[in-house]
Amino acid sequence: MDDITLNALLAALAASPDNLTLRTTIVKLLLDGGKHAPALELATGDQPEILILRARALHALHDQAAALAAYEAAVRGNPTLEDRDLRAQLGTTEKVYDDDGPRLRVLSNDDTDASEVDRLLHPEPTPVTFADVGGLDEVKQQIEKRIILPFQKPALFAKFKKKAGGGILLYGPPGCGKTLLARATAGQCNATFLNVAIEDVLDMYIGESERKLHALFEKARATTPAVLFFDEIEALAGKRQYTREATSSKLVSQFLSEMDGFAKNNSGVLILAASNVPWAIDSAFRRPGRFDRVLFVPPPDRPARSSILKILLAGRPIAADIDTDALAARTSGFSGADLENLVDTAADRAIADSLKAGGEVPIGHAHLVGALGEIKPTTSEWLTTARNYARYANEGGQYDEVLEFLAKHAKK
Repeated sequence: MDDITLNALLAALAASPDNLTLRTTIVKLLLDGGKHAPALELATGDQPEILILRARALHALHDQAAALAAYEAAVRGNPTLEDRDLRAQLGTTEKVYDDDGPRLRVLSNDDTDASEVDRLLHPEPTPVTFADVGGLDEVKQQIEKRIILPFQKPALFAKFKKKAGGGILLYGPPGCGKTLLARATAGQCNATFLNVAIEDVLDMYIGESERKLHALFEKARATTPAVLFFDEIEALAGKRQYTREATSSKLVSQFLSEMDGFAKNNSGVLILAASNVPWAIDSAFRRPGRFDRVLFVPPPDRPARSSILKILLAGRPIAADIDTDALAARTSGFSGADLENLVDTAADRAIADSLKAGGEVPIGHAHLVGALGEIKPTTSEWLTTARNYARYANEGGQYDEVLEFLAKHAKK
């Protein structure tokens, strides 16, 4: 750039000092021409577009600390300005904008020590309560009455020879909040939450699965009050008449023995389990003292869907025109996971618009409505299967709640 052109641009800037586009254009031209000191003098103001240029000028002038501060301020103001190359040159590889979420940590599959395994089995507790669970008011009331109060007022219940603990089976379509509800129950009870996955128990060697299951119950008994949560429990407690594996029957027998607490006292240990196919679970688990309390976790109704959408949108940049009630009316049959997918898809659209606009574009109602064309409810198949079991295999009225839901809420 020749001096005549530069002087003309500087004169225009002097006449209109608030012209951000003109100022950034001049600073970019100076930086491209290697004139870093003059560029720094003109890179004044707190606009993100100016701050990122200021960071480049300071970096070229070897003032790394000031450059990093300017870069961080720029990205906080406008995340679309993030520049991985410049960030690496400034000596930081972490994200510079605020993020309270967990950091990514890579665990190898060959030299993971016992402490890492214990960390995965027993992660640091995260405070989750019923306030974090949208809808499911009837289920929450049942849990409050049957589970939480015995934990909170053990002396009163002891007078009536009722003890805290026991077993509760949550069943319903996938993605409707069974795991979140279990974690929130532990939070409401202020209890230790032990989340047991299938791979934490099943083992290829004979006797190892039973040993691991016993160790998990011992861990829960040693840390009472505790909530021991088994997800996809049908894999560990399937009907014995349908398996040809003697080891599977032994595991079911061990599970039943641990729940009965013959050798140990299970007082203060709440055993929660979740299943999408309760009809596949061995009937012995329904005996009083085991999973004698079975709760149906249905797909969210219209008010619950509105509540879930508000929770999912909280903490994200959103526009004022979002109408969660209107969206709830258009998402009949959606599970909580479907609604989360809807919000994530809308967020992707907002990010694409932000990159195109060169600035942050919040999630708007149009983004969510547009995402509705891509997301379909996933509960229909489960409800069809459950309807057949509720109509033709409903021994003892165990699936009456499913029939009631289908009659009242299936199309709301």
